[in-house]
Amino acid sequence: MTNMSCLERRFRRTAPVRGSSRNELVTAPLHSRVNGWSLPLHVLQLLAWLMYSFMAIVGFGVYIPLLPPPWNYIAYGVIGTAFLLHLLTHLAAVTVDPADHNVQLRKDYSSPMPVFDKKKQPHVIHNQHCYLCEVDVGPKVKHCGSCNKCIADFDHHCKWLNNCVGRKNYWLFFMTVLSAVFGVLLLVVVILFIFIEHFVNPANLRLAAAFQSVKENGTWLAFLPLAPVQTSSASLLILAFITVIVALASLLLLCHLLVFHVYLLCKGMSTYEYIMKQRQLQSCRDQGGGATQQTRSEASAQSLGPLDMSIDCDAPLSSRSSIFKYKDRGQMSSELSGSICSEMEHFPQAANGENPPNYGSKASSQIIPGEASVSWRPSRVESPQVLQQSSSGRHSQAEGHPIVQSPLGTSIIDTTVVHQQLIQ
Repeated sequence: MTNMSCLERRFRRTAPVRGSSRNELVTAPLHSRVNGWSLPLHVLQLLAWLMYSFMAIVGFGVYIPLLPPPWNYIAYGVIGTAFLLHLLTHLAAVTVDPADHNVQLRKDYSSPMPVFDKKKQPHVIHNQHCYLCEVDVGPKVKHCGSCNKCIADFDHHCKWLNNCVGRKNYWLFFMTVLSAVFGVLLLVVVILFIFIEHFVNPANLRLAAAFQSVKENGTWLAFLPLAPVQTSSASLLILAFITVIVALASLLLLCHLLVFHVYLLCKGMSTYEYIMKQRQLQSCRDQGGGATQQTRSEASAQSLGPLDMSIDCDAPLSSRSSIFKYKDRGQMSSELSGSICSEMEHFPQAANGENPPNYGSKASSQIIPGEASVSWRPSRVESPQVLQQSSSGRHSQAEGHPIVQSPLGTSIIDTTVVHQQLIQ
């Protein structure tokens, strides 16, 4: 285990503790990525450029030219600025190398470097030193497994840019998202206006000089004014519907991302720090939930208390001949157990220490082998509370009469009737 000292630099992550050489901590060596243009390109990166191209062609080639002046010039200027800003910031965020300064001074991207294996070690940076890049790094640096290098003030690895987002390109990334939201939102407003105006006042959309040569009202022109192309009214509306759906889906993702990063900026934390904090909170919730469940189980066990499953006064009864079933035990079992045992203490003892065979004024009944056993209720009742409880329900019997439980149920029957039936 690596020795740690309070006088050393800030301890941030666990040092490699498995294996004696750094090659045991990594997989096969690969080239580190320079920026977002390094191969292989991510599919989301290609999808982002495809969406940008589609929005730009449809917006500036089909719908903005249909706006009446001077709104068409205003749309060209405002939406064009948003799309141009997005293009520049997007290109810059992808092209910038976000690696730490010490990594850029030492790293040779032409030579392969071992790749960190998370299955063998959770962290590669210990005490602000990267064991793979072999350089000292800053306090907020993290070694990205996708780029295979240390990123200065690491925020997250963006698949849409195919590049890491850190200190060097974070604001470029933020402006990329902000300009995309602004531009797509304005484009949706323009397309909705044209869609509604097409049914309300289509002549207001046919003010361009090229429409003077078009005789039919159902024919529309696209890519005005440089390369007019005729198209049908249905095609124009279908394309508008598809564009709005795609734009709204893009806005949903972009607005969620923008609001999230505005929240992070207000909190003064990065995406990585936010994720680590959420994982710690979730771990605390899981541990707290397990402790709460265990506490509830212990509390319920204490509230139930131990169940006395037998009424035993040195003469155990069989399970078939027990007077009370399991569902009838609970409160009455403990009371009957205490009362019967206390009553039997008042009976005279024989010389050999055993009770005499006859407890009542009448002769005891014969216990037939194989049948239900007979129990006797004593004729002397010392506790009036026990007598009051035993007088209710099916447990009340005449004084001195033997009682027995039917082996097929919980009812109590007279043993004299049973004996007569057996003789017959």
